[in-house]
Amino acid sequence: MLTTSNLSAERRAELKEQYAEVFHQNPVKKFRPLAIVGALLAYLVACFFFFNIPQVFSDARWDRAGLYMADWVSWQAQPKFRFRDDGLELQYPRFSPLGAEPDPDWVTASAAGDAYRVDFAANDFIVVQKGLVEITKGGQRFDVAITEDEALLPANATSAFEARNGRVKFSFGFAGNIEIRNTQVRVWRRFWGWENFFFDPGSAYWGMNGFEVITMIAAGPQIEEGKSNLSVAIHDFLYNAEWQHADVFVKLLQTIVMAFVGTLFAGVLAFPLAFIAARNITRSNTANWLMKRLFDFLRSVDMLIWALFFTRSFGPGPIAGIAAIFFTDTGTLGKLYSEALENVDDKQREGVKSLGASPVEVQRFGVVPQVLPLFASQALYFWESNTRSATIIGAVGAGGIGLKLLEAMRTGTDWENVGYMVILILIVVFVFDNISNHLRSKLIGEEAR
Repeated sequence: MLTTSNLSAERRAELKEQYAEVFHQNPVKKFRPLAIVGALLAYLVACFFFFNIPQVFSDARWDRAGLYMADWVSWQAQPKFRFRDDGLELQYPRFSPLGAEPDPDWVTASAAGDAYRVDFAANDFIVVQKGLVEITKGGQRFDVAITEDEALLPANATSAFEARNGRVKFSFGFAGNIEIRNTQVRVWRRFWGWENFFFDPGSAYWGMNGFEVITMIAAGPQIEEGKSNLSVAIHDFLYNAEWQHADVFVKLLQTIVMAFVGTLFAGVLAFPLAFIAARNITRSNTANWLMKRLFDFLRSVDMLIWALFFTRSFGPGPIAGIAAIFFTDTGTLGKLYSEALENVDDKQREGVKSLGASPVEVQRFGVVPQVLPLFASQALYFWESNTRSATIIGAVGAGGIGLKLLEAMRTGTDWENVGYMVILILIVVFVFDNISNHLRSKLIGEEAR
């Protein structure tokens, strides 16, 4: 191997002089990458303490996050046992997912009717009787005695118990949990899936499995006079009181229309305005400056702020959402279009001009063919992006599924509905993303990716 040690002093000096930039590298350039990395790390450390990240993490309710995620993929039934002078009374919420007259097989009464058993899983159950709740988990039994004033923590209590303000809570994990008071025992029993997703308790199809529903539609007795069983099934599905599919689909369609119409109007208006803003098209510095400042103003105000403004002006609804998208995208597309126009090939313009074409014809045949595919591609991208953005601005009153999503989140109990709408939004975004990518690739002459 040839090294500098094998070379004579004269040869080394000659090489150093010939390749001075290699042997005498500027110290600033040499340590620039390291300085950039160090500055970035210092910035991140400063942000870490400036935003008090340790305190944020320590105050976070991670248990709630787990419950919210569980509620996305499961549902709960909530029987309640009240202690009366004459014994126990079993109650269910007024709008229980189990129907108007619940009788689940996981709740059984004793022969005498003075005790109830609630099953959570194999070897996991409770027995409720007046003055005592027997909890069995994994074969181990815990007895919670109930006095007139409070529920008492059992002597062999584990970490699954929690005692506070005279109440005793016990968790069976994902299967559910219970709360024992001196007056009642509340049960939350959790199940996988979405309850009554297809048919609510008011439907004739409620409680049927898929095969039974198909059989009823195909060969069952007529449910409603003058209607086929299929039309009844479709009606009951769309107007499911718990899931409101029809309303969700309408709101989702509103979101799609908001994104499409807002982007369409913005693209149509930004197209001619961009010609005024382009310095090589419109030879007026004043017109160029004013139009570019207009674009800056429209796009500097966030779409969410425009949505709030138009919601106050026009009231809640999709018109406010369309206007918000229209204003924001007019500014953004106008800027992009004008920059594209300023970078066109002037040779085509000069060629058309040399044929005696009018100024309008010069732009029509010398400029538009160059930029039209790019303009359409950018508009398609913003249409795809606005399909997502329309969900956010809908949450502030601009209509669409965003408002429906916010309503479900505000209740704090309908997280499975939130999960359902999020999945629908993901499907729509996925579909429109692929459509947009395909159309853009056709416009710019590339293969779809």
